[in-house]
Amino acid sequence: MKAVRIDRFGGPEVVEVQDVPVPSPGAGEVLVHVAAAGVAPWDAIIREGKSKVSPPPPLTLGSDLAGKAERVGASVTEFHTGDVVYGLTNPQFVGAQAEYAVCKADMIALKPPGLSVLDAASAPVIAVTAYQMLFEHANAKNGDSVLITGAAGNVGAYAAQMSVTAGINVVAVARANDRPMLRDLGVGVVVDSSGRDFERGLPKVDAILDLVGAETLERCMGALKSGGKLVTVVTQYPAPKRTDVETVFFYAEVTTARLRVLTEMFESGKITARVGSVLPLEQARRTHEMLAGAPHDRGKIMLEIR
Repeated sequence: MKAVRIDRFGGPEVVEVQDVPVPSPGAGEVLVHVAAAGVAPWDAIIREGKSKVSPPPPLTLGSDLAGKAERVGASVTEFHTGDVVYGLTNPQFVGAQAEYAVCKADMIALKPPGLSVLDAASAPVIAVTAYQMLFEHANAKNGDSVLITGAAGNVGAYAAQMSVTAGINVVAVARANDRPMLRDLGVGVVVDSSGRDFERGLPKVDAILDLVGAETLERCMGALKSGGKLVTVVTQYPAPKRTDVETVFFYAEVTTARLRVLTEMFESGKITARVGSVLPLEQARRTHEMLAGAPHDRGKIMLEIR
């Protein structure tokens, strides 16, 4: 089978499409005939050797996917051959960008009927991250207010959609040219993060969902109410210290149960998928050039596997 591989750490130039054997599912695993796989910033982190959870090369890149269950391993009862599924491969975030991939059975779910395989494969990590930030860690509820830094990015846009449909007020901190997109998502307050003193006009909020860290987060901290929550997934910049608020850092945990919640949200129209540039598996190196700054469409970069 064809797979997107690295044999050593490095830049986009180390990404190759190679022929490798089809893997076999073990107990609690499902072999998926992959139709689409996501490409994301953490793939570049793994490629560069900066991941704390992934194995050393040689390895197959990729984590999010959608496709058809080809074979199920021992003790798997929820899925059967022929089921169309979506989700994650494993906690190491590797193995998805290939014609076949082995997935942990408790990290996949049946694909939402209303989504294409491309839409479904784009969602697992970024949508689960948004869900956990908003509902599990910030504990936001109807009538609350949340400020989202980097609100126009993939995770931020999901968090904004989820907030709006749950009756949570959103203050979106983003670039000025992202305002129309955020308005289309139903966001009421959009603040230009490039503004010289943008923090002066920020309303008070119950929680901050931080997706960028650094100076932007520093400038937003004054908007967080005493007793509020700062939820961040940014590791390279230490969160500002405030003794009167709770700070939470976490890694997304994709599970069957959380994917089923997303399925309900997709099917009810509460959230919509965010697919960006779509390339064939053979052009995987180009997707890593996009991660490094080459032009690409807004939304999740995807590989379509024919």
